[in-house]
Parts: sequence; C-alpha cells; structure tokens
Amino acid sequence: MDRQIKQFMEKFVQELAEENVGVLIGAGLSVAAGYVDWKGLLEPLAHELGLDIDKEEHNLISLAQYHVNDHKRHTLNQRLIDEFCRDHVITENHKILARLPIRTFWTTNYDRLIENALKIAGRVPDAKYTTNQLALTLAKRDAIVYKMHGDQENPDDAVLTKDDYEKYHITHGAFISALSGDLISKTFLFLGFSFTDPNLDYILSRIRINFKDNQRKHYCIFKKRNRLEKESQEEHDYAVLRQDFHVKDLKRFNIHTLLVDDYAEITTILQAIENRHRQKTVLVSGSAHEYGPFPEPRKFMQDLSQALNKNEYKIVSGFGLGVGSYVITGALEQIYANGGTLQEQLILRPFPQGEDARKDWEAYRQDMVARAGIAIFIFGNKLESNVVISANGVRREFEIANEKGLKVIPVGATGFMAKELWQEVIERFDSYYPGNNADLKPLFMSLGDASKPPNEHVSTILNILSRLKRS
Repeated sequence: MDRQIKQFMEKFVQELAEENVGVLIGAGLSVAAGYVDWKGLLEPLAHELGLDIDKEEHNLISLAQYHVNDHKRHTLNQRLIDEFCRDHVITENHKILARLPIRTFWTTNYDRLIENALKIAGRVPDAKYTTNQLALTLAKRDAIVYKMHGDQENPDDAVLTKDDYEKYHITHGAFISALSGDLISKTFLFLGFSFTDPNLDYILSRIRINFKDNQRKHYCIFKKRNRLEKESQEEHDYAVLRQDFHVKDLKRFNIHTLLVDDYAEITTILQAIENRHRQKTVLVSGSAHEYGPFPEPRKFMQDLSQALNKNEYKIVSGFGLGVGSYVITGALEQIYANGGTLQEQLILRPFPQGEDARKDWEAYRQDMVARAGIAIFIFGNKLESNVVISANGVRREFEIANEKGLKVIPVGATGFMAKELWQEVIERFDSYYPGNNADLKPLFMSLGDASKPPNEHVSTILNILSRLKRS
C-alpha cells in the first residue's frame, strides 16, 4: 500500500474509535453483489426509446425522464422492482462495514445489502427512505441507514427521473438537512460513488460556500482509469486526464481521493482498517480453579487489566472462573480513576450456566473472540472429577482466535493450558508472527519464564502490544 492509503487508514481508525465516521455508499458497491448500476437499470428502456445507452451514459437522469414522458412511470417502477427485489449475496465490503463501529450510513442505492449486513452482524439498523421516517426512532437501533433516493419496495417515491431530482429540495428537504449536518460533523468515506449525483453536488456546494476552508476532511476511493478494450491510446490518455481533473476538483470539498489499481484493493483496505481497529480491543481468556506456584495471581490479573485500560485498550472478558472477576476489578479501578465508561472500555460476555446452556457456548465464544484483535491467554484449568486439568474451553478460544486472524499472546509462566499454548506458539513462531522473529520472539520467550515477577510479565505484554501496533 502506498503512503497516502496508510495515512488514510491511520486517520480513519482514529475517527472510528471516536465514533466520528459516516459512509456514503453508491451503486458501485452493489454491482459486486450482482445488482445492476444505473446504466444497467436503464439499458432496456433506452433500447425501447431507440437510444444507445453508451452514448447516453452521462445523461442517464434525462434518459429516465424521456421514458417516463412517453410511457408514464409504471414501466420504470417495474424495472426497479424486477432488478432490486431479488436477493443477492452480501459482499465482503458490506460485511466489514457492518462490523465496524459506524452508526451513520448514507446510500443512493435502492437495495438492502447494508441493512442485511448489519443484521447479520447482530446490529439493529433503522432504515430511512421517506421524510416521515426521519421523525421516527426504531427501538434499540445502533445504526441509521439513510436511503436518500428511496427503497426497492417503494418505487413510486424512488428518485429516478429528472422531475424527481428537480423537486428533491422540496420532497426530501429533510434529507438534505440531515446529510449536510453529518458531512459537517463526521469524516465520510465515499465508496462506489461517482459524484455525478446532482443532489450531493448541491449539498457539498452549500457546505463549501458556508465553511470555506473549514470543511471536514473526507475520503473516496476510485479505481485508476485503465485502458479499455478497443480504446485507442489517445482516448485512454484523455480519460486519465479527465479523471485527474475530477480528483483535483473534489478537493474543493475537502474530499481526498485514494486511487487503486483494482476494485479488490478496496476490500484489502477495509480489512486492514478492521484489523487495526480490532487491535485496540484485547480478549483476556483464561480460567482457574487453582493458580499453581504463580506468585500473586490476583494482583497480576488486576495489574494487567489496569495497564491495558491505561494504554487505551478495550478489554473483552468471558468472566472465566477465577480469572474474570479479577480482570474486571482491575479494569473498573482504572476506568473509574480516569472517568471513563464501561461501554467504552469493557465488553463482558459471561457464559450462561447449566447443562442446557452449554450448547450455546460455541456461539458465545465466536461472538466474544470476533470483537477483539488480540487475545491474551492466562492460566486455563478446571476441576473435573476432583482432578485439576487444562481447560479445553481456553484452547477452543485460542483456535477461534487463530481462525479469525487475532494476534495470540499466551503467558506460559501462568501454567496449565496457557503454558501448552505458549509452547505451541514458540515452536511455530514463524507461522504465528512471520517476519517478526528478531523483535518479538525474545519477548514471547520471556513470557514463559516462571521465575520472573508478575509485574515484568505485564511490562512484556505491553511491549509486545506496542510492537504489534507498529508492525
């Protein structure tokens, strides 16, 4: 990745942590799921009018109006329903966006990909596609999806024609106000968007006029203009020049463009953002019927969670026996000392108890691990038939963490399952941390030294986290 994209990711992750992010999704993001873009939607209608869709590519709003002028609205509405009321596979881009802590989504699309992705991620989306809906609030919502051009199942009110666009400031004035406010107060990422929409152009222009050089910084991602089949070099050079002018023009609105060679890079960028964001959340996995010879285990766990919170890491805990309560106590002391909130710095996922509840433990583990980017493993034992054995639940969390790409840090000095996992990581260190042997392996070796005092292990863990952040 080039320097500009890395700088964007660093800034965007910071804004995510502060919940200052909005996303505006255009048709390009839905095309990858199998939906048509504007050109594909209107192509049969252009043919019906005797027009060439390729020649009308920059005049699609007028083309829709021409068809309505001759055939009324019904055919266009039916076309929208036929194309967008079919289910398509949700793309990885939609899934990643839904998992990130983004509460504000705007889209010009009629499909329900982002709403469905949010539901799959366990979230509650509140979709707004009519003005009246803006005044209503869905209970327990944690994301708002503003569909500024309407929805697939409400085609009569969808914004499609020149008439619709010309009346937008009257029929959808509240959407203009809401989007203007979000663009002023949040950092937006524009995805699959071409910036040919007159409504957005109007909104951005008003913000630029009113705020001049004080506009908030936004980002968009474009694919570099590649040479098309049967396109002459002269035609390609002209298209590249045109894209360059477009990119420069967007800077008037403080929108900075990231250019990629292929659309697949967008997924790579979003995955990198998700990984960086998740690495600010640490799962502390462990259980303990006993602590063995490890000195001052309770103080170690409290000091560890305090240190994590002090260094601005959010903690995820499954409230493991003999471990969870001390991890939580240490975190709470640090949270209250700094005036933070539980929601911001502590995620608790206590497992349901009882024989009937055990069948749900795998789902609990999957959900808990998915919320973190780093997993620390300590102790890990349980009493079974009056014998203390290594906890298979801790191993399962280790396996899930690997499956989900988390960085794993077993503290071997605490013994039991943590020691088994530490030995596995040391023996196959290259597979867990490729290319980081010189910096990291000595630190991991130190975590297996039971002769060192607990406070040194806490310092070593923080050192590892710091190095992972820079890698």
